[in-house]
Amino acid sequence: MSDRLPVFPLSTVLFPGLVLPLHIFEERYRALVRELVAQSSDEPHEFGVVTLRHGSEVAPDPGDGPAAAMPPVRAEDLYEVGCTAELRHVTELPDGRFDIMTVGRRRFTVLGVEQGPEPYLCARVRWLADEDQADESAHLLAPRVLTAFRAYLELLRPNSEVLDQVPDDPTVLSHLVAATAQLTVEERQLLLATPDTASRLRTELRLLNRESGLLARVRAVPVPLSDLARPASPN
Repeated sequence: MSDRLPVFPLSTVLFPGLVLPLHIFEERYRALVRELVAQSSDEPHEFGVVTLRHGSEVAPDPGDGPAAAMPPVRAEDLYEVGCTAELRHVTELPDGRFDIMTVGRRRFTVLGVEQGPEPYLCARVRWLADEDQADESAHLLAPRVLTAFRAYLELLRPNSEVLDQVPDDPTVLSHLVAATAQLTVEERQLLLATPDTASRLRTELRLLNRESGLLARVRAVPVPLSDLARPASPN
């Protein structure tokens, strides 16, 4: 069984529990925000965030001058797994734009995109299972991932405050690491699509160790950065 969901194609990957601020200036998404605000409190005030494989996430700002029409977004332009953004705070600006604060809520798989009577894009989605409680292996992996994450952040930003508040829940930690580490879009999408916390933590442990090793080499060996570069994300 599938549901129909408004979707906002972006160049970023949203994870459950993570904050995503957005500035809304396109009229089609202004309309979406107005509809969400008008919904009753019993309905989820959420829309889907899906990462673009290629193409632009929004039309150019009208304030920047005239622009050509945007080509329609197709299913193949998007990654298959997205996350809903729940509306938490809305500020309407004098010119009708919005500054909104959202929080990632639940994951879904895109089955198809469609342009219906609404001005914004919609998709048919299948909800992915919620991770209500991490298993024993996730609880065993979480301290190892946290240690690797602290070491990685210290290499990335020496002498800075590293993780003032550490989440106790392994699932929350796995999403925080996925959103914070400097990974490619493909790697973040892989983590978002991973079905369980333990598998996500295992992948993150490998990625963090790789990234820490790369950072240590960059700091210790005077070689051209191009020799150590990884393939860039196409987004």
